[in-house]
Amino acid sequence: MTVNSSPLFPYRETITVKSMKKEFNVVIEKDADGWFVASVPELNGCHTQAKSLDTLMKRIREAIELCLEVEQHPATAEFIGVQRIAVPA
Repeated sequence: MTVNSSPLFPYRETITVKSMKKEFNVVIEKDADGWFVASVPELNGCHTQAKSLDTLMKRIREAIELCLEVEQHPATAEFIGVQRIAVPA
């Protein structure tokens, strides 16, 4: 598994599917209760949560594999990045 991160970009997960690799961007957030929540924008409904990042990465890998079984042709939109914007409260 390859995991790359920076303040502006989410984790990048590489999975092997039928002897070929596909890369997906994984957006990770931490909710108010301390749970890590992962989403894959390219795959509709591909989300999971866990108390630790290690468990989260295992679960999102499983979720990606399951989503790919159902959705044979994932969206082809190019992920650009995540920006933080401040607005008056």
